[in-house]
Amino acid sequence: MVLVHGRGASAEDILMLREEWSAPGFTFVAPQAADSTWYPRTFLAPLEENEPHLSSGLALLGAIVDELGDRGISADRQILLGFSQGGCLVLEFAGRSAQRWGGIAGLSAGLIGPPGRQWSFTGSLDQTPVVLGCSDTDPHIPRGRVEESAAELGRIGGKVDLRIYPALGHTINRDELAHVQRMIDGVAPAGRGQ
Repeated sequence: MVLVHGRGASAEDILMLREEWSAPGFTFVAPQAADSTWYPRTFLAPLEENEPHLSSGLALLGAIVDELGDRGISADRQILLGFSQGGCLVLEFAGRSAQRWGGIAGLSAGLIGPPGRQWSFTGSLDQTPVVLGCSDTDPHIPRGRVEESAAELGRIGGKVDLRIYPALGHTINRDELAHVQRMIDGVAPAGRGQ
């Protein structure tokens, strides 16, 4: 599982989530953003205002999943999970690099770009399980963007489970963790009983 932290947080912070799941045989990888931020502006800013940082973050995720592939962990056995700014980066990466993944989790996150952006992702997620969880009152992530993201990822073949939580704020909750556990169970390492 590739875990991508939010703005102002660290790889160490998000790696603590591994304690929440039963995942024998899993490897958890968490890159660290320079100065703890993947890109400088809000994820709703025009794309060019977050460059070259956005492209750098996307390239880093690409290098990580390629390295995992080189080590024998194919994309369909990799789960990409991000929270907040890291979740936005994961969703954008998954859209731009559409293929069958083990799972995609965008927690308090949405696709990147200004209001009115028309996504033109190509390729197919090929029924990859996708969970998008967010509060209806999240101060950083508009509900409308989460819904647009669900629609776009569904359009390119994701099996999207959109979870909107009432008055939760900007956080990760037990229901989201349980959904990720189901993803883990679906890509359990070879040799583990399923």
